[in-house]
Amino acid sequence: LRKMSAFASSDRAEKSGIALEAQQKIYEKYDKNLAGEILQWVQDITGQSFDTQGDADNFVKVFQDGSVLCNLANALKPGSVKKVNTSTMAFKKMENISFFLKFAEEFVQKSELFQTVDLYEGQDPNAVLICLASLARKSEKNFGRSGLGPKEAQGDRREWTDEQLKAGQNVIGLQMGSNKGATASGLNMGNTRHM
Repeated sequence: LRKMSAFASSDRAEKSGIALEAQQKIYEKYDKNLAGEILQWVQDITGQSFDTQGDADNFVKVFQDGSVLCNLANALKPGSVKKVNTSTMAFKKMENISFFLKFAEEFVQKSELFQTVDLYEGQDPNAVLICLASLARKSEKNFGRSGLGPKEAQGDRREWTDEQLKAGQNVIGLQMGSNKGATASGLNMGNTRHM
């Protein structure tokens, strides 16, 4: 079993008990093959060179300072991130990650976004993977760049005439049942029960 706290801050205690079990479950969901594909896709889009092995340690290491993510955002949509921090200070690295997340929330569903600590401290690399996979799926449609994964459905728009809409108003659906023979007999409202 891999050491879960490889990226955790030195001020944090190692996880144990239920917290360790929860962390292990998170890591079990991680797909290293997909991670390798995502790393290759990011490398192709940004033109940067880095290790594209999909193991969780490498995945987190590549994206941890946020600069590659900011470069990805700028490659997909130029000018998305105004200033990419190059400082080695932790809060500057986390700021880079938040710049990317601000960019991504425009294109990715809120449920597919990750939190800064998920990446910076390696808490949930799977959440980062989900976000980047979603962005890669939308790449061709939104940015005109090569994407990754299945194309998203476009939806089937239907046009109805006024005559068709009016005809539909007169139809009683089978779920509504029937009220034939229904009466209010037998209802006692306000009467007291006599014994």
